[in-house]
Amino acid sequence: MSRWMPSLVFLVLPLAHVAHAQPVISPDEAMIRIDWTNAKDAIGQPVFVSGKVVNVSSAGRVNFLNFDTKRPPDFVAVVFRENLEKFPGELKTLYAGKLVEIRGLVTTYQDKPQIVVTRPEQIKVIDVLPKTVKLESNPVTTWSANPDEIVVGTLNALNLFDDVDDPYHADEGTPAKPREEIEHLAATIRKMNVDVLAMQEVENRGYLERFVKVMLADMGYAHIAHFEGNDLRGIDVALLSRAPIGEVTSRRHLKFTGPDGVERQFNRDVPAISVLPKDAQPIEFWPVHLKSKAGGAETSEPIRQAEATQLRKLLDARLTANPEARVIVLGDFNDTRDSVSMKTIFGTGSTAMWAPEMTMSEDSLENDHPEWAPIDFITSSSAMAKLYVPDSCKIKYAPPEIDGSDHNPIWARFKLN
Repeated sequence: MSRWMPSLVFLVLPLAHVAHAQPVISPDEAMIRIDWTNAKDAIGQPVFVSGKVVNVSSAGRVNFLNFDTKRPPDFVAVVFRENLEKFPGELKTLYAGKLVEIRGLVTTYQDKPQIVVTRPEQIKVIDVLPKTVKLESNPVTTWSANPDEIVVGTLNALNLFDDVDDPYHADEGTPAKPREEIEHLAATIRKMNVDVLAMQEVENRGYLERFVKVMLADMGYAHIAHFEGNDLRGIDVALLSRAPIGEVTSRRHLKFTGPDGVERQFNRDVPAISVLPKDAQPIEFWPVHLKSKAGGAETSEPIRQAEATQLRKLLDARLTANPEARVIVLGDFNDTRDSVSMKTIFGTGSTAMWAPEMTMSEDSLENDHPEWAPIDFITSSSAMAKLYVPDSCKIKYAPPEIDGSDHNPIWARFKLN
């Protein structure tokens, strides 16, 4: 539920008005340009590869654009026979001896990198080789400015949707997030400068990765955890991390009965994501996005309370089995600290969760609605609460046209040892 409006109303628009309402992040923006000799370090990535085609050969149904004369070559572009009719001439005439830039996913065949070309638009003949970057086989990620601490945050991305219709979700009524809002969202994340960021309202992993590569390329978020949840509109939770991510457990398929006796599932997933800080014990992050109050309390409260009750059961089981487990449950709880659902999640006794008090960040604007209590939180198990850095939990008040989100970004610092 929005922090800057009493409730959300989703307007279903005709498809013609949904796509390309404003410029979004194009696929090409997220792609790097490399020389063909560097293709082996880009396996699994979509890239632009440039170089000179020394010759064109074929074997059976496979045609090769070769960039060297080795056997086997160090890199090739592959065109299968069934795609030849799409090209406006013979491959030798079109490309042999010419400088080209090829767009595609780098895959392997017999341990050698290649790009499979299915249409001529993937290959561009050029006059001058473009400026390229040098990839590293084993890049080193510096994940924290302070090796003794970890900075944790949460931010609802406010419909980080692309402009492509997903036939498996009802995303037609949600326009692609406008470019200006995307840039504001990225600026907010930069100001937070956290090591681990929980996000909500992410449409899919691919677009989140594109957002990170284009808008946050220098922020060190080399690790992303995302699973498809149950939300019919297609919004998911996700985690960006500078520290490596280990085991991830999804609760998407978990069925449970709420206090009202109705069998339910989490509207969005509540994954348990193990983050592995260097020289410290793992920390489990459980990003959440509980049912919003849109539609009224009569409809939403039973659902949110069922989710809160099941979340409490999961925490009881985890913290009873290991009272020293480092667990942080964070995100959009869509309810206030003193609500029934939050009190359920906090719990009591040895498995209780704790949330620090928040203070306004230095770049906060004046809170236009001081009567609206926060509904986003960072909660921690007893083991993590002991490591909280006092007075470090910050909340920022700013409207969506500034922050790119209708929720308050929140972040806090924890000692690692």
